[in-house]
Amino acid sequence: MGIISKLVGGFNNSAEYSTDDFDEQVKRRIEQQVHSGVDVNEESAMRFITIYSCVRVLAETIGALPLVVYKERRSGKGADKAYDHPLYDLLYNQPNDEMTTVTWREQQIGNQAVAGNGYSVVTKNGRGAPVDLYPLPWHQVQPFRDTDGEIKYRIMDRGKQEVFPKSHVFHTMGISPDGLIGYSPIRMAAESIGVGMAATEFGARFYGQGMNVGSVFEYPNAMSDKAYSRVKEDLDLRGVGLANSWKPLILEEGAKFSRIPMPLNDAQFIETRKFSRDEICGLFRVPPHMIANMERSTFSNIEHQGIEFVKYTLLPYLVGWEKTISWKLLTPAERRAGYYAKFNVEGLLRGDYKSRQEGLAIQRQNGIINANKWREIEEMNPIEGEEGTAYMVNGNMIPTSRAINSGGGGENE
Repeated sequence: MGIISKLVGGFNNSAEYSTDDFDEQVKRRIEQQVHSGVDVNEESAMRFITIYSCVRVLAETIGALPLVVYKERRSGKGADKAYDHPLYDLLYNQPNDEMTTVTWREQQIGNQAVAGNGYSVVTKNGRGAPVDLYPLPWHQVQPFRDTDGEIKYRIMDRGKQEVFPKSHVFHTMGISPDGLIGYSPIRMAAESIGVGMAATEFGARFYGQGMNVGSVFEYPNAMSDKAYSRVKEDLDLRGVGLANSWKPLILEEGAKFSRIPMPLNDAQFIETRKFSRDEICGLFRVPPHMIANMERSTFSNIEHQGIEFVKYTLLPYLVGWEKTISWKLLTPAERRAGYYAKFNVEGLLRGDYKSRQEGLAIQRQNGIINANKWREIEEMNPIEGEEGTAYMVNGNMIPTSRAINSGGGGENE
């Protein structure tokens, strides 16, 4: 029995496939050579800086968001944080005794973003409540349907193959052809990623192995060995190195000096690198400015790009996680009782300070929030008494019913 089985108590695991069969299936899933001539798989792609940067943005952002368990109020209006629920501490603080919730979520999201699937083994107590969540590398897990049609997970654990029911595996995925396993974005975009990786490798090999002659001296006639040695010694002494940059040279015997431009300044090569970077940002839906590409960003549009990042990039991840938490980590009775988990993205949606205060002031003047709610949003302590809890409206505004009854002007006036 492996360490994973010990964590969850062990199951009656039937070895329908040998270890060699499992390794071969995983190998087929991750190996792929593209026309650019480089091997593209989830591991090699993570060594490509644009891929790593995009995955890091997704993993660290979602890992840093507050993830809270709530319970709906009996009145059906609003909800309160369920501090006393066992799942609250697992999701908000520490999913297991080896890592924080930030580390766990970064690993799970990183696997999901790169391979299309993130997995964690769920340890449950005798009442069926989760007590531990341990992440697993994506390539050690294989979902399948057994002979009865039930979804199960075949997991390689220290050379042993073990099978777990779906209730004990927290599985988040991206787009999937069958709802069983998600597509790997790296494999789906392997050709485009391969072009970027090949261009990066070309640049690296140019510096490491390429011939780079910076300049040429042309002489009309052959030089004697003595003259050649004197010129070479003089160039090494006064013309080579950073300290001698831009110092003039004295040429003799009709010599002509020619500088050879670096081939990496070629516009097509630079455009290839830029195009590949933009394509990969599009693959992960990460705004280029978030991976230090400010070429098309301005002070006027960067805030809106950040808001779009939350709405169109993070939201699909977050909703998928929230639904999977309700399915895998809450019992049907708890769901009926109104328990649910939710990420707090309010901080990411905030505008600049001036715009935020103007928006809050409008809500305050129209009786939508009180002073204490405003102070809570700005992480300030509440005001005691009615001054903090009272809702106020603009004195010039009255209900439409009062305006009609008092004979006030209507639409036709």
